[in-house]
Amino acid sequence: MPFELPETLQPFLLPLLIVVPLAIVIIIITVRRGDYRDVGAPPPSPRPLPPGPAARASSAPAAAPAATFPATAASPERLPLLVVDDSAVVRAKLLKLFSEAGHEVVAARDGVEAMELLGQTRFGVLITDLEMPNMDGFELIKAVQGAMATEDLPIIAISGHEELHARLHQVQGLYGMFHKPWNDRELIKRVEALSHLRQPVRS
Repeated sequence: MPFELPETLQPFLLPLLIVVPLAIVIIIITVRRGDYRDVGAPPPSPRPLPPGPAARASSAPAAAPAATFPATAASPERLPLLVVDDSAVVRAKLLKLFSEAGHEVVAARDGVEAMELLGQTRFGVLITDLEMPNMDGFELIKAVQGAMATEDLPIIAISGHEELHARLHQVQGLYGMFHKPWNDRELIKRVEALSHLRQPVRS
């Protein structure tokens, strides 16, 4: 006599025939993918490292990151520049040029004002016009070179007059002569080379 299910179980027969094979297929796929948590098996524990260089390296504390400093921290301290010219336009151009190159700049309108500033502040480079009222560039250069406090101050002369440039060849100790209009790149290069020569006075 063939086996017959009780009538109370017959409604569940068809769902069981569908669910059980589907569950078996899901378990097989999950095991092949290595997802042990889905099938209730714990993940394999990592194999301990054998004693030796590899084990010592893994247990050593991580190295601290290298300290970084701003690029300007390694550069030596530079003194401010002194620009002297009776033209407000020229002063503005030079102030903008040197400021954008990273220099601190102070401007004077003539030699008299420049001498007052030189008595108050130690400058790294003097950039002066030659033709000015009150005290022109030649008088300023002579005064600066003749004073012990400023005799080592590098001086660059700028002028738009050829005859004044001819007179400059008679002046000793100049570090540069530029015509107006000057070449920005060449002037910056010259100032950069000179700005490290004169160091601040340490207290």
